[in-house]
Amino acid sequence: MKRRKRQHEVHPTLQKVREYIYILLGSATVALAFNLFLLPNKVASGGVSGISTILNSLFGWDAAYVQWAFNIPLFIAGVIFLGKVYGARTLIGTLFLPFVVYLSRNLEPATLDPLLGALFGGIGIGLGLGITFRGNASTGGTDLAAQIVHKYTGISLGKCVAFIDGLIVVTAAIVFDIESGLYALIGLFVTSKTIDLVQVGLGNSKMALIITNLQDEVRQEIFDKLDRGVTKLSGYGGYTDDERPMLMCVVDQKEFTKLKQVVQSIDTSAFVVVMDAAEVLGEGFKRA
Repeated sequence: MKRRKRQHEVHPTLQKVREYIYILLGSATVALAFNLFLLPNKVASGGVSGISTILNSLFGWDAAYVQWAFNIPLFIAGVIFLGKVYGARTLIGTLFLPFVVYLSRNLEPATLDPLLGALFGGIGIGLGLGITFRGNASTGGTDLAAQIVHKYTGISLGKCVAFIDGLIVVTAAIVFDIESGLYALIGLFVTSKTIDLVQVGLGNSKMALIITNLQDEVRQEIFDKLDRGVTKLSGYGGYTDDERPMLMCVVDQKEFTKLKQVVQSIDTSAFVVVMDAAEVLGEGFKRA
């Protein structure tokens, strides 16, 4: 890690304010993506928003009221059956998202192409959920139902979420048509990938594992030329079974070429394995 002066930690009050801003901004983003892309194209890509899309098309029920009607009881059930209080953050997301859906219900659709609706709707939903998760909250909905099923059946949480979302997608395919179900699957996939992107970033850092007989020299050169920390890991040769410690170093992408040059300048026979580091926290990198 880069050796530099320790930065001041964020004040707890400012941290809470930032988290609430994340929740409101994330919930609003989800709501706008729903009204601009998903609802007008009948893309029911899982969750309570997918249920509201189906019921809106079948009976003309206002999507915001449907979401309130599901979110509030699910939040209460989560508190009762899971035995934990989700707190103000999740309650705010549970209530605020349908509120923005209600306020923006008369906006003109951004597109009436179902494929574009699924793609950009999935991106918008994933972006909003990722921002909300950064506020240490969620928007409630079927995630709470999945946690209840998980607790009382022992089925893994991932399978519970997949089952509930899958059931909604299948229902959409029956109510609308097969193509709508396929578009919904596209939306679900894009949403999950976008959430990952928001949570862990673009992976602009590189982690290098260096095996060399000149460890001390390479380590010192990295200290001097890159001002980066190095961690020594235990390792053994698979063929000789001799001890072969490795050096691990994480650098910014723009520093990677210099790292290679440093290692090669000391030991041209060094064995180097490089991989993307999705997220790096600590001194010299971004703060948690």
